[in-house]
Amino acid sequence: MASDILVNYRDKAFTLLQGDADKILKLIKVQMDNLTMPQCPLYEEVLDTQMFGLSREIDFAVRLGLIPELEGKALLDTLERELSALHEASLKK
Repeated sequence: MASDILVNYRDKAFTLLQGDADKILKLIKVQMDNLTMPQCPLYEEVLDTQMFGLSREIDFAVRLGLIPELEGKALLDTLERELSALHEASLKK
């Protein structure tokens, strides 16, 4: 029973973290499409702040033992790759 609860918490923690990563991606996409260009300090500030917040969330979940460290790093790496691709696509417009 306890292991089922732990698995449920791990799944929920990862789902919440993935949702936060998706929100960051959407926020940056909207900002790039409608507000500012990637070279803008505002864009960089929003991106840095959001990524820092997500990295702290992931660190907290890892420290609690809710997700493995490698899974957390993979989540950040994936988001960084997606943001990089989005940035490159905006430069080609």
